[in-house]
Amino acid sequence: MSFSMTGYGQSSLQYAGYKVELEIKSVNHRYCEVVLRMPREWTCFEDVLRRTVQQYVKRGRVDIYINKEADLENVAYATLNHSAVKAYLHAADQLNVQYGLEGKLTVKDILALPDVLLSPDRVPIDNEEDMEKWGDVLQEGLRKALESLMTMRRKEGQHLMQDVEQRLERLQVLHDEMVTYAPHVVEEHRNKLRQRLTELQDNSFTLDDQKLGMEIAVYADRSNIDEELIRLQSHFKQCRELLLADEVIGRKLDFLIQEMNREVNTIGSKSNYLALVTRVVEMKAELEKIREQAANIE
Repeated sequence: MSFSMTGYGQSSLQYAGYKVELEIKSVNHRYCEVVLRMPREWTCFEDVLRRTVQQYVKRGRVDIYINKEADLENVAYATLNHSAVKAYLHAADQLNVQYGLEGKLTVKDILALPDVLLSPDRVPIDNEEDMEKWGDVLQEGLRKALESLMTMRRKEGQHLMQDVEQRLERLQVLHDEMVTYAPHVVEEHRNKLRQRLTELQDNSFTLDDQKLGMEIAVYADRSNIDEELIRLQSHFKQCRELLLADEVIGRKLDFLIQEMNREVNTIGSKSNYLALVTRVVEMKAELEKIREQAANIE
């Protein structure tokens, strides 16, 4: 099954008096690029979270936003930052010793200083056990968000596949029409050439059927498109097989589209037959639409 590279997912969970919200957005990208934005104290989890994303997503740019807020219904108090208090008291002692400044900090003074009181959403993680538990929580929330993302990418991928299949069917119809018209190319050229020579005939020269035959044979060899039509048919088959494959197909599909474009361009350069030229133009238009869709397929 193929997936679109565009999608959105989110999850929310609560732990230790906090509400953790995760939001994931993915867009087109040539490779798999994961960008994480989260509180600084969680940067140590960045590598493991990135590897988790890569288990789900093979191609595309994935932006992940992780936010932590205090659950004020359960935790409605501030926490004293002991490290900051000790630092302020030590600085006060140094002022007294080095500069002879007198005076003592009161409780009111200390509480008014920056970072002495931490709101619940800024309480630091103090020990390794807490860090490990938070790592498990983030993994759980990320997987839920990724499942939501992949559900959307799967649905969008199905729509893309249906559109590509319909355009392949149209390409097949145009190909079959080309096969029908191809034998008439030489016949029309022969008739036009004979008619032109007849119109130019003023009894000053004699029509040489042998030279005329050689000229037509050279044109027939130069304008033959059988090989291009056979290769196009092979590419159509490979595209259909890719659409049914359970693997990442975006790059392979893009390569096949390039090859089909090359064959169609060759047919266009060889053909001087209106019916074929018209089909070439239609084929190129359909291939361009498939290319645009393939650019969003994982």
